[in-house]
Amino acid sequence: MTVTPQLTGKRILVTGVTGWVAGPLAITLAQAGNTVFGAARFNDPAQRESFEAAGVNTISIDIGKGRFDKIPPGLDHLLHFAVAKSQRFETALATNAEGTANLMEAVAATSPGVTMLHCSSTAVYEPNDGLPLKETDRLGDSHRLLPGMHTYSIAKIATEVLVQYSAKRLSMPTVIARLNVPYGDSYGWMLFHLLMMEKNMAVPVHQDCLATGTTYSPIHADDISASIPYLLALAATPATIINWGGESPASVEEWCAEMGTLAGITPSFEATESTLPSIGPDITRQLATGFRCSVNWRDGIRRM
Repeated sequence: MTVTPQLTGKRILVTGVTGWVAGPLAITLAQAGNTVFGAARFNDPAQRESFEAAGVNTISIDIGKGRFDKIPPGLDHLLHFAVAKSQRFETALATNAEGTANLMEAVAATSPGVTMLHCSSTAVYEPNDGLPLKETDRLGDSHRLLPGMHTYSIAKIATEVLVQYSAKRLSMPTVIARLNVPYGDSYGWMLFHLLMMEKNMAVPVHQDCLATGTTYSPIHADDISASIPYLLALAATPATIINWGGESPASVEEWCAEMGTLAGITPSFEATESTLPSIGPDITRQLATGFRCSVNWRDGIRRM
């Protein structure tokens, strides 16, 4: 009989809560009976209000500047989702890679025994003709041609390296989860595509994937939250690496067609190399944890 891991009654720091993924996750964890500290810069104090109303304790930190004085002691878990998308390699590497290592050191100083989940990305992989990518497959720079994202893959790879090093140096049990395509009822890549369709704009698809479709493994916010205790159970030193995605692969063409049917819009596509090729993860390790997704991508798109 499979026992479903529970996450309740814990003190949890979630970084990057003003972002798409971490915000809903922090609220879900707070509503499950955890003491959740939601961290971001919070340059606009009004950003705190919805989190505080939902039971999340907001704190201001700045990973790029090494400002961690508001981090509380006695944490059980560190869930690190903060990311800086600077277009300057110097800034992207310093903030994401060095900043994450500094964050881990600051947390370890006051929370001995804390376990960490670092949210990485399948952007670290070298695409391989649409084949599902395993955790041991070749790394590469899949984002180099994307407008506004040309530092992303390299910064993610560099951050993983420093997370692995820091986990060993600090004896901090860690799991590095390479997230594929996250989405929810009010956010995600699909939503951008829907907005493009509404404006009669062609949705970009990779020119090398026209025969098979530009395919990924979307994972809904509900399943992101539900999978957290399964992933944390894998935290170890050296750090564990695992792919993180939905169980039903889908292509950009398929989900745009589905949205078009629901919204009464006929999508159009533009073949280009200035977009992501297929990067679908092999989720064998994820399935081995016992976790199963509850939201099929078609149902998730209907909700969105």
